[in-house]
Amino acid sequence: MNAAFSALSNLVAAQSSVVVAAIFAAMAVAAVAAVAWPVLRAREKTPPARAVLTAAVGLFVVGLAGGAYLMLGSPGLAVRALAAPGAGDVPGLIADLSRRMRDRPSDLTGWTLLGRGYLTLNDPAQAAIAFRQASMLAAAGQKPELLSSYGEALTLAAGTVTPEAEAAFQEALAGSPNDFAARYYLGGAYADRHEVARARALWASLLADAPPNAPWRGDVTDRLAALAKQSGTAPNINAMVEGLATRLKTRPDDLSGWERLVRAYAVLGKRTDARRALTNARAAFAGNPEKLAALETEARSLGLER
Repeated sequence: MNAAFSALSNLVAAQSSVVVAAIFAAMAVAAVAAVAWPVLRAREKTPPARAVLTAAVGLFVVGLAGGAYLMLGSPGLAVRALAAPGAGDVPGLIADLSRRMRDRPSDLTGWTLLGRGYLTLNDPAQAAIAFRQASMLAAAGQKPELLSSYGEALTLAAGTVTPEAEAAFQEALAGSPNDFAARYYLGGAYADRHEVARARALWASLLADAPPNAPWRGDVTDRLAALAKQSGTAPNINAMVEGLATRLKTRPDDLSGWERLVRAYAVLGKRTDARRALTNARAAFAGNPEKLAALETEARSLGLER
């Protein structure tokens, strides 16, 4: 995003420099004309003399005004007033991009950048508008992430998961079942409606997917504990993990499931079980170098190398 903003800033800056130069030139011509006109009309001078005198007066006025302004004025301020926002001026760049999108309604990248920019400026209502446009333009593979961002922006703007946000999260999960934001916020919507089982399932899956050092692990754990208190029963995390292990015996081609299982065992401190699951996963994908590489990456992140 910074590179895009920098390119946009450079383009507008170049255009603005031309405008500034034109304005200053027009002001100089007007000043010279105002002073030289009486000289040109003087009848006591010959035409060549009047011409020479006029040129001299004009140069004197421009030099005097320019020197005085450089010494006493703020020429940089005048240029900055008309120049494009710099690369570090995020509000200015977002405002400029917003204006440009009126002429580029089919620019998926532009709408996506605009949505992220508005979130950076803590303006989720405008971010939601941009993400909605982007999600309508996106191809099938890009749509879930943009729908999730759209739902999150709506939720942040309203302070709660609105029906429209919930629909966006549901559609996002239909295309990408492991989307983090959709599972997190939908779990909150279910918890608010006392749909404990649905909320627990989503948040438990998030916890199983969470890296050991994820900063949001504590928040999800606290939410699960609150659900347990609300329902009067404690969630059996071990049973959930074993249920996943059982499911993988019948669906061994589920890479994300194996990754969740290995991670869950590691988080629970069952490193022997984690290594056993990793061995089973490697056997399931013995002929798939890409998936084996993904498993090795997961193993390294958990300290479970061979």
